[in-house]
Amino acid sequence: MLTDGPEPADAAPAPAEKQQKAQQQPPPSKPLAWTHKAARAFSSPTIYPPTLPFECGGAREYSSYLLYALIAGVPYMLKRMIGFSLGTYFVVAAILALPIGGLTLLVHSWIVSTPTEQICALPNDPIESYMTILDKELKAKYNGYTKIPMEEFFESYFDGDIDLTGDALAIFENRYDWAVFPITIRAAKFFVLQLIPELVWHSKKQDETQVRDHYDRGDDFYAAFLGDRMTYTSALVGDPSKRETLEEMQDNKMRDVCERVGMRAGDRHLDIGCGWGTLVAYAAKNYGTDSVGVTLGRNQTVYGNDQAARWGVGDSARLLCMDYRDIPRRPRYNRITCLEMAEHVGVRKFKEFLLQVRDMLDDDGLFYLQIAGLRGSWQYEDFTWGLFMAKYIFPGADASCPLNWVIGQLEATGFEVRSTQTIGIHYSVTIGRWYENWMRNKDTIVKSYGKRWFRIWEIFLAWSIIIARQGSSTCFQILAHKNRNAFDRSALMREPFGYGMPSGSL
Repeated sequence: MLTDGPEPADAAPAPAEKQQKAQQQPPPSKPLAWTHKAARAFSSPTIYPPTLPFECGGAREYSSYLLYALIAGVPYMLKRMIGFSLGTYFVVAAILALPIGGLTLLVHSWIVSTPTEQICALPNDPIESYMTILDKELKAKYNGYTKIPMEEFFESYFDGDIDLTGDALAIFENRYDWAVFPITIRAAKFFVLQLIPELVWHSKKQDETQVRDHYDRGDDFYAAFLGDRMTYTSALVGDPSKRETLEEMQDNKMRDVCERVGMRAGDRHLDIGCGWGTLVAYAAKNYGTDSVGVTLGRNQTVYGNDQAARWGVGDSARLLCMDYRDIPRRPRYNRITCLEMAEHVGVRKFKEFLLQVRDMLDDDGLFYLQIAGLRGSWQYEDFTWGLFMAKYIFPGADASCPLNWVIGQLEATGFEVRSTQTIGIHYSVTIGRWYENWMRNKDTIVKSYGKRWFRIWEIFLAWSIIIARQGSSTCFQILAHKNRNAFDRSALMREPFGYGMPSGSL
């Protein structure tokens, strides 16, 4: 409930009483009332609409000029104090650039002010409205209207020191009323000591260990939210005017991929990072392709080959358990697909990966890349979510970058980008269906894997519905081919939107 501040007391209270009263009263709020925009119903019944679309501080409040000044100024001060040469100055500046950038982000995340351009106001409810803090020390720090850093919240929730008072998605829709999003010391340690070494290394052994620890946990674990299709990538909404099932949306996606790359009977098709192999079997069954899927997951390989046999395409749909770097490059493939696996290749190996794909692709072939990425105009919530995902959900997936970076990498390795599409809102709906499945299977998951694993995926799914919907992270569909003079680009021509409709007079 909105308020203009606490009511004046009849008598001046004692200092101790004043401090206690301050914790019990909501902070003064600006006279910004709720608007119809904030609570508006989205036009589609299939979407999970926001109830509190609040903006967080981030790139717009961060001063790049200050960063550049510090990167240049700190080494200059050292040069004046120690007296090293100009060449040494540039070396020191290069070495200190990353630490200085990280430190400025960390400090700024704690002091950044909330953007004033909001379309809604916070309800200013006490933290106890959203959660019960069981740990005494934690409760002493965060009570009343004191907000908890999001990283400290989810770590404590996973450890059993906090219980939620209701549905996780509903509580996360109001997260700005009870949480803040600074970069904590624990998160910074994870970034420096684990994420950066993984980003730099990305050996076969590292990737194999991460993938198998993650995806070989148990098929029943993933079936509890992925459903019958066992497809761990974004689905596509076909008809926004109705509420489609997860299976209908995943079928929409597989059909869209096959049509987008123009699959035909007899095409040699490679799916890199195929998961449980549903797209491989779908293409072979419905388009007559000779499809091969590659994954590092042992369980996924067994499941996918069994599924292909059940679908009657065991001879034309096969899964191989191997690292992508070991895929035989000859004979070449007419169609190569890669759905949300390239993030795990890593930033350092990404160009090498694309060169390999180009070498495996026919000169007149098509490459479909579906890749998750972060927005360039970031907010601090994006960082907190990204570090959470790197630690608990998708370790090693450090190539989740803005679209301009991905396009640049493709063009630098000899590809021409034919089309791109952002499908973050489709991903939000997909994750929403996963979340519903996960919550329905709570008792089974807790019994088999324990409360901690259930809670990690509960927060991952609930939070990611919002993250994908608001654009913090999204998913890109990219269709590309070799940038050769002889490539027949006319074969990819499509009718313009509205072609054949009355265009009006000029």
